[in-house]
Amino acid sequence: MSGGKMLRQFHFWVLAALATVLLSGCGSDYLVLNPKGPVAETQYNLIIISVILCAIIIVPVLALTAFIVYRYRDTPENKAPYKPTWAHNTTLEVIWWGIPIVIIAILGYFTVRDTYALKENPNKEVKPMTIQVTALDWKWMFTYPDQNIATVNYLEIPAGVPIHFQVSAEAPMNSFWVPELGGQIYAMSGMATELYLQADQPGEFAGFSANFSGEGFAHMQFKVVAKPQNEFDQWVQQVKGTTPAMSKADYDELKKPGVMEEEKMFSAFPEGLFEEIVQKYSHGHDMNHVMHPDETATTKETEQGSDMSQMPGMDHSNMPGMDHSKMNH
Repeated sequence: MSGGKMLRQFHFWVLAALATVLLSGCGSDYLVLNPKGPVAETQYNLIIISVILCAIIIVPVLALTAFIVYRYRDTPENKAPYKPTWAHNTTLEVIWWGIPIVIIAILGYFTVRDTYALKENPNKEVKPMTIQVTALDWKWMFTYPDQNIATVNYLEIPAGVPIHFQVSAEAPMNSFWVPELGGQIYAMSGMATELYLQADQPGEFAGFSANFSGEGFAHMQFKVVAKPQNEFDQWVQQVKGTTPAMSKADYDELKKPGVMEEEKMFSAFPEGLFEEIVQKYSHGHDMNHVMHPDETATTKETEQGSDMSQMPGMDHSNMPGMDHSKMNH
């Protein structure tokens, strides 16, 4: 067997192995491409449309690049025409400007349409259920205002029912994400962002934090369980009958920085807790909550040291040679 043929076979098997590895990521474990609800399905379709439209530009460009490199290579046998004075071609200008403009317009239309559609209830025939989400250091708290129960690092929802999530944070900015049900939404202190999601069928889904928020970021994961409505109602009654109520002291303990591997459930929570969390930082009050304790102390010292007029012995009115009336403010 000649050396050239062996080299070609080697390249073939390398490419085959590489393709096998890459295509193995296209299974159900690739959560973003495995939609389980109407919101995720819409976003999945938008991804596919975007890839196809981008491929209309990228594939010809890559093919032309390879063709030009080969066609106009510098060899004695190459007879390709050489035109050093070539400067303009109207047909080519129309092609490489017109096609991208049309593609961007089409992509913009689908993106704007779906973005606005996903801000509303995906199932108009079913009344949505509200769940309040609070990002803590480094855990997730879910409060159910209609059912008056709360959970930590565990989210249970009825299948086929749209869920209206209200999302905030009593910690550094975070991001709430259940890839198989839809895109992420930021959790920010002092405000409540909103997101609609729905699970079409019963099942279990993985939830994540999608925004780096410190050393415990990797542990900010939670399980989402979708059940039929009757089983969800039974679960609510079970939580009410078998778990303790959350007190203000319990919440104060939860919000302390720390990783919590286990799931917790509470049969009740303080009335207006979520609203209190949002309003606490919504009017320019103490913003040191976005830092950890060691950073907060440094910040307070800096703020106290910034007013030099409070320092002993610093009476500027008695400083010699300082005619304040002539100073240009």
